[in-house]
Formats: sequence, C-alpha cells, structure tokens
Amino acid sequence: MSKENRRRSRPKADLVSANLLATNMTSADLTNANLAMADLYRANLTLANLTRADLTGALLTGADLTGANLTDAHVRSVNLTIASLTGANLFKADLISANLTGANLADASLSRADLSGADLTGADLTGATLISTNLTGAKFHRANLTDVVGADLTKSILE
Repeated sequence: MSKENRRRSRPKADLVSANLLATNMTSADLTNANLAMADLYRANLTLANLTRADLTGALLTGADLTGANLTDAHVRSVNLTIASLTGANLFKADLISANLTGANLADASLSRADLSGADLTGADLTGATLISTNLTGAKFHRANLTDVVGADLTKSILE
C-alpha cells in the first residue's frame, strides 16, 4: 500500500455536531477528524494536530488553538471569534467566510490559505505570514497588521 493510500485510509474521529464545550484536547491528534458543526466553545486545542480536519460550520468562539496544526484543514464558515491561534499553522487551510473577529493570529502561518470573505475585524495578525494567501473580500477593519509577511491586501477590505 502506498504512503498516500495509508494516509487516506487512516481512521478518523467522527465528531459531527459533537458537544465539546470547554473540553481540554491539548496535544490531541485529530488528523482527518470530522468536527463539522461541533460545539468547541472555549475548548483547549493547544498544540492539537488538526491536519486535514473538517471543522466546517463549527463553533470555536474563545477556543485556544495556540500552536495547533491546521494544515489543509477545512475551516469554512467557522466562528473563531476571540479565539487564540497564536503561532498556529494554517498552511493551505480553507477559511472561506470564517469569522475571526477579535482573534489572535500573531505569528500564525497562513501561507497559501484561503481567507476569501473572512471577517478579521479587530484581529491581531502581528508577525503572521500570509504568502500566496487568498484575501479577496477579507475584512481587516481595525486589525493589527504589524510586521505581517507577504500579504497582498489589494482585494481585501481595510475599512
């Protein structure tokens, strides 16, 4: 069996619509997990591995994803209001229409992510890396963009 087939055939956690309110999942391996529509309000996902996880429509308000790995994760239409994503890896993550109002994305890696239509009003992106990131229609009203690397804000909304 090829390496690619082994990766695809790995079992994944099915947590669709699960109530994981304020759950401590520090360093959890949730690779390929299905967390669509899950309630992760104020959950602790510090250093969690969410590579290729499906978080579509999940509630992550106030969640702590500090240092989490969300490489290639589906985070479309997710509520990440006031969440901490400090130092998180969101390489190639699908964050289309995500609500990141007031979120802390300091030092996060968002290279090649899709943030089209995302709301980053009041978010802190200090030192974040946004190389080849799709920011079309993303809202950055009152966002802190100090020392952001590689961002092309020409198609985003800054006011």
